[in-house]
Amino acid sequence: MKKFLITASFLVCSVLLTAQESATCYQKYAKVFEIRGANEVEDGTHDDVIITIRKGRFADCFLGKVTVENGEVIPTSIKLSYVDDSFEGLNRSYKYDEPITIVEGISKTLLTNDEELINIMFVGSIKPKKKALKRAPEPSFDL
Repeated sequence: MKKFLITASFLVCSVLLTAQESATCYQKYAKVFEIRGANEVEDGTHDDVIITIRKGRFADCFLGKVTVENGEVIPTSIKLSYVDDSFEGLNRSYKYDEPITIVEGISKTLLTNDEELINIMFVGSIKPKKKALKRAPEPSFDL
């Protein structure tokens, strides 16, 4: 019985650790935005964005471009990038017809009629990494 309990607890711990290590691309990018913060996104066309599409546990991230006007993403301007550097519009029908605002470099989440969650991440607006203090070396003097 002890062996069974030890084995079961080991399996549960390993499953939990594996689940924590396998963060999606969306979660990894969101963490960078959370830690560093982002500058305000300027109006214009941005061709260095990450477009994330999530459904359930599945998440995928694609390069793309969008146009921003008055601080909001124009829905018809969302385009995915192909390996040959061409672009094609992201044609989805959305449940809600609301402005796509941008907060801290990430767009408001769009919900499609197929239950997909879509976000646009403006990686060009991520603030630079903060300077780290230089630590002094350990003393190595003869006493």
